[in-house]
Amino acid sequence: MPDYTLYTYFRSSCSGRLRIALNLKGIEYAAVPVNLLKGEQASDAHRALNPSATVPLLVAHRDGDLRIGQSMAALEYLDEAHPDVSPLLPADASSRAAARALANIIACDVQPVTNLRILKRLRAIEGADAEAWSVELINEGLRAYEETARGVAGRYSVGDGVSIADVALMPAVWGAERFGISLEAYPTVKRIAANMSALPAVQKAHPFVQPDCPEELRAKS
Repeated sequence: MPDYTLYTYFRSSCSGRLRIALNLKGIEYAAVPVNLLKGEQASDAHRALNPSATVPLLVAHRDGDLRIGQSMAALEYLDEAHPDVSPLLPADASSRAAARALANIIACDVQPVTNLRILKRLRAIEGADAEAWSVELINEGLRAYEETARGVAGRYSVGDGVSIADVALMPAVWGAERFGISLEAYPTVKRIAANMSALPAVQKAHPFVQPDCPEELRAKS
């Protein structure tokens, strides 16, 4: 059995963060798909594992079957448990703060208000446009990311090394593509995304190559 099990959904941006990090660090893991559209995350079986009824859930078998149900905590756990391969946090305090701030623009400001749980509630409100809501908030987040990253970015979001910021950004970029949002207004983000997209670890984490991706979407990759 691999050291880790990841409960995941192919289009979950939070799950995508962990897939990228695990791949970057060369860590083998068992993937257990949880179909969000079918409500499997709300099943009694899944709630027993993750009371938040969400994905991802990272189970660290190497650490007494430790269960981590929040992606940012799981990323930092992986970085502390495997510090010698593709560290996600820069070595100096100021760069670490910059990386965490950028990551949290995505993890705190964008993803929570554009996730399936919120969109389902919006779609139940007469006259509400869930897609327009998502496009507006994703653009706001990308704008903030662009302006924040501009002064610290190199090849990636903070200098020339991949960090927790990039790991959070890429699934957000995939989400932007889903909604037809162009990155032309965000040249720093566009450059970072292009550099990230060239990495095999990121390509392997893309939603459309996951085992639970529907065949009709897989054909688009």
